[in-house]
Amino acid sequence: MPELLAPAGGMAQLKAALRFGADAVYGALPAFGLRAFAGNFSWEELAQALRITHGLGKKFYLTLNILPYEEEFPALIRAARQAVDMGVDAALVSDLGAFLALRREAPELKLHISTQANTLNSEAAAFYASHGAERVVLARELSLRRIRELREKLPDQLELEAFVHGAMCMSYSGRCMLSDHLTGRGGNRGACAQPCRWEYALVEKKRPGECWPIEEDQRGTYLLSAYDLNMLSHLPELIGAGVSSLKIEGRMKTEYYVATVVGAYRRALDALAKSEDAYRSLLPELEKELLKASHRPFNTGFYFGPPTPMAGAAGFTQEMEYVARIESWQDGQATLHIKNRFYVGDTLELLSPAGVFPVKVEGITRADTGEQVNTVSVAGQQVIIPLPVPAENGDFLRGPNRNHQG
Repeated sequence: MPELLAPAGGMAQLKAALRFGADAVYGALPAFGLRAFAGNFSWEELAQALRITHGLGKKFYLTLNILPYEEEFPALIRAARQAVDMGVDAALVSDLGAFLALRREAPELKLHISTQANTLNSEAAAFYASHGAERVVLARELSLRRIRELREKLPDQLELEAFVHGAMCMSYSGRCMLSDHLTGRGGNRGACAQPCRWEYALVEKKRPGECWPIEEDQRGTYLLSAYDLNMLSHLPELIGAGVSSLKIEGRMKTEYYVATVVGAYRRALDALAKSEDAYRSLLPELEKELLKASHRPFNTGFYFGPPTPMAGAAGFTQEMEYVARIESWQDGQATLHIKNRFYVGDTLELLSPAGVFPVKVEGITRADTGEQVNTVSVAGQQVIIPLPVPAENGDFLRGPNRNHQG
């Protein structure tokens, strides 16, 4: 089976990814990655993340895929050398100069070529391989047919990675100047403001200030907002095309999102390892599972030709919301760290690596005072509830999203 690679925007997401079945995670330092507003990892946190990841026999890939200016190379090289010394398993780079400089200045560091390098053909991939790249993250614009053809022309030792799930960008494999132009925040510098997700209207040159909506649907006009990628039901085709690492997007996402999506793909891959029939029989349940985390409408990207539709996806939706994280469980009692409101009498779901289990809330006790309460709504508060299903630290409780309109 291929590697399942998950996003780790911070320590909580890293722990969720590993607990729910990721084989590897990718994350960033405060500098040099392309998600400046994720939690990211300080050097001290990176050391802890590596201890946790390697202790489980899994891998941590460091994103160094910013497009650097000349004056940033010394700091980039110092960071790469320190990452090697700490035991990072590989680093992602997108800039050709950064790739060549790191091969020369930090030769022990394994390098993966980021999707921002827009690798679309075997000549480009073979160039990176000949200069020591271990893996190429393919451009998102490739179809499965083209991936198969590319794989056949490349050396076996060069790994191919492709995205399977998460947000897609309207620009070419993430190379976009829209945020820079409208907000001064550079997408290729890790600070994208996501203006492609904004609602737009039409203005005629001789009528300044008069805006006409470009009707799309009752929710608004989102001409540039791409749909989310979902390839859960096409894993055999991806594997058959020669993809050796399946990448989930989402370093800005919550730990609950990471747990939900990684858990669904882990269960799918494990079922597929048994048989395709086992995988196909589980798919309907797992596809419903993906609807319980925040998402825009799904499609399959470019894998089967140009995506239809390409854009028009409005804001996020999700059928369930994250209400609490399990901190401990003993003798049928669970201590919870609260995220969102729930009530005595609610039917929640326990999300764990073993699966999803219904839970009726029979009572709520405040951990600090011992007071019995009917509801709890203060984020960060600790409460205790009866929980007959065994649970562990890092499992989640979720409930119906009362704002969801399905």
